[in-house]
Amino acid sequence: MTNRSLRFMLPVAIFCFGALAFASAPVTASDTPSDAQKSFDLLKTLAGNWQGPVKVEPPMQGMDNKPMCASLRVTSRGNAIVHEMKCDNTPVDATQHDDPITMIYLDDGQLTLTHYCDAGNRPHMTAKASPDGKTIEFDLVDVSGSTQFGHMQRAVFTIIDANHHSEDWTFLMPGDKPMHGHIDLVRVK
Repeated sequence: MTNRSLRFMLPVAIFCFGALAFASAPVTASDTPSDAQKSFDLLKTLAGNWQGPVKVEPPMQGMDNKPMCASLRVTSRGNAIVHEMKCDNTPVDATQHDDPITMIYLDDGQLTLTHYCDAGNRPHMTAKASPDGKTIEFDLVDVSGSTQFGHMQRAVFTIIDANHHSEDWTFLMPGDKPMHGHIDLVRVK
């Protein structure tokens, strides 16, 4: 083999060996999942497509009871959840229509959410679970980007059963006026 071949093969071999070692790591009885891990695993069960009406407070013309669609997808070897939301029957054109993306993941043992907002910023939130474990509340830690047009302040996921959950999103408008959206979602089959 030439030096050039070895330079190419060495990183490939290291990557393959590392992936194999990671995949075969033993799980022991002492690996009790944390509350953050339990909440993350529960949110993973929401993977799929969802639909339901949104209720907005204070009322916003054209938004109340508007059908919303949400999709959740587990990605990155199970290390992240992609949450995407849009109004029902809108074309897929993020330059013209709202299409926020939210990433949910564990970061150093803390359940974390980063919301890529239509307002052009990225609120970063951390979670706490309710005592019954069915409600996961994310509260704002900080925001990257401008908050000139407002920013997402809070997100709450409440799991009712395998085919029903609700989401509550609180957006802080300019002037620190909160706008709350509640969506009752049903799994699309």
